[in-house]
Amino acid sequence: MARDLSAYLQDIPDACNSTEDVMSGISLEDYRNKRAVRSAIEREFIIIGKALRRVSFLDETLFSSISNSRAIVDFRNLLAHDYGAIDDDAVFGLVYSDLIVLKAEVGELLDSWHDAN
Repeated sequence: MARDLSAYLQDIPDACNSTEDVMSGISLEDYRNKRAVRSAIEREFIIIGKALRRVSFLDETLFSSISNSRAIVDFRNLLAHDYGAIDDDAVFGLVYSDLIVLKAEVGELLDSWHDAN
């Protein structure tokens, strides 16, 4: 069964919430030294990037309205295809900066989507 736009949008805050759960109490040093934590966080970023890619196919205007949507998809591609180039410090920083904004933006879009439907 094909998923609709709202399902892909919902994947994004779900992945953000999972990231918050995993990162609770994790310092940068912990992040650098715990492969399982890095893998979990990178997996959530991959989910976010793939969900946004699907959104781009379904509604390019909506995709473009999400801050840094193209960069997020590109980051997903880097994680999936060139994992050796990943900077752990940068990923750690993204968790505490960009994901907060993304989660809020997509949450507002979902609220509007549900109000309209």
